[in-house]
Amino acid sequence: METFLELLKIFIPALLVMLTAWLVIRSMLHDDQERRRQDLLLQTVKTVTPVRLQAYERIVLFLERITPESLIMRTARPDMTAQQLHSALITGVRSEYEHNLSQQIYMTGEAWEMVKNARGTVVQLINRVASQLPPAATGEELSRLLLEEVMELDAEPTKIAIAYIKSELARIMG
Repeated sequence: METFLELLKIFIPALLVMLTAWLVIRSMLHDDQERRRQDLLLQTVKTVTPVRLQAYERIVLFLERITPESLIMRTARPDMTAQQLHSALITGVRSEYEHNLSQQIYMTGEAWEMVKNARGTVVQLINRVASQLPPAATGEELSRLLLEEVMELDAEPTKIAIAYIKSELARIMG
């Protein structure tokens, strides 16, 4: 019996030391794992944020490039018919959109919807104005009528989308 008590005197403190060591090591490993996770998260943010900002910049540029004024300035030539200009304007919007499709990866769903809606509204506006002109109309007439329609809008769809993107960027950047 005395041997058993002697063994308990040795075993219980050893068990307490082992349990304490296990708790300390577990805590250290947990803290180290958490620190590594936070470092990885910080590194990801440092890597993704510039790419995300660049995506938003490109989308704002896209929206500026598909405004009717900008499209007309880049596309219209004095010798174009209304049908030719109409086709060139729609092709310009499509081309710009396809060039920037990959940017949606870095944007929120709501922001990308605003971009798609702006593009769709610009295309609808161009199509509607072009359909109001006779087949023999000139590109200059289409340009003039399109710019008049834009001036009558309460807010251009591209400007609405740009404002939304700016507000979203302000939220993201804190």
